[in-house]
Amino acid sequence: MPLHILPDPDSLPNLDQRYAIARPALGLGPDQPPPRILLLYGSLRERSLSRLCVEEAARLLRFFGAETRIFDPSALPLPGAPGDDDHAAVRELRDLSIWSEGQVWCSPERHGQISGIMKLQIDHLPLAMDGIRPTQGRTLAVMQVSGGSQSFNSVNTLRLLGRWMRMFTIPNQSSVAKAFTEFDAVGRMKPSSYYDRIVDVMEELVRFTILLRGNSDQLVDRYSERKEAARVIDAARDLSSIAAAR
Repeated sequence: MPLHILPDPDSLPNLDQRYAIARPALGLGPDQPPPRILLLYGSLRERSLSRLCVEEAARLLRFFGAETRIFDPSALPLPGAPGDDDHAAVRELRDLSIWSEGQVWCSPERHGQISGIMKLQIDHLPLAMDGIRPTQGRTLAVMQVSGGSQSFNSVNTLRLLGRWMRMFTIPNQSSVAKAFTEFDAVGRMKPSSYYDRIVDVMEELVRFTILLRGNSDQLVDRYSERKEAARVIDAARDLSSIAAAR
């Protein structure tokens, strides 16, 4: 299975738990069962900094009460290649997206844009598939790593893609500058304002995911799609019709 195994899943040496809320969405909606979060990274390097950022994000999400899965994109074929829809890695990616309630996308910035590996994964996620929309209604947090000074080109593109994929992209985001200096020899992120921002982003993602839980289908219900599918509204059951008649 193309899942990346999270090392040291419960190790958070840089999180000051005096200030960390273990259940940040408490009171916003039912936070059980745990929110399901899929994380994608955009590099196949042995020391992939986008993967290391995603690992830190996954540990934090676990602390905040979420269930996480990290997809390993190394086996994905090119989109449009013969038989790509039936490829095991493509099917796994799509199944994971359907499984998820929220997602985290983290890409390196290359030539001012997201990496090809990041776009490859998104291109394998169709807007609609067998009557199911694998990304619609999910929450999304975006992050990027840069080799030089801080930039927001990749997160801006990821936001655009998230909107195109009909996802709810949260307001906060993370951009780690000179990312090669922000991790120690064993791949753990050093204490910094960049780490604290990732904490903020994951905390916010959990809150928005719980806030939308049970409501996302209604929020993305569209007139044009009801019309195309000839799905006539039942006035006896539609709450808005009942309210308008009073």
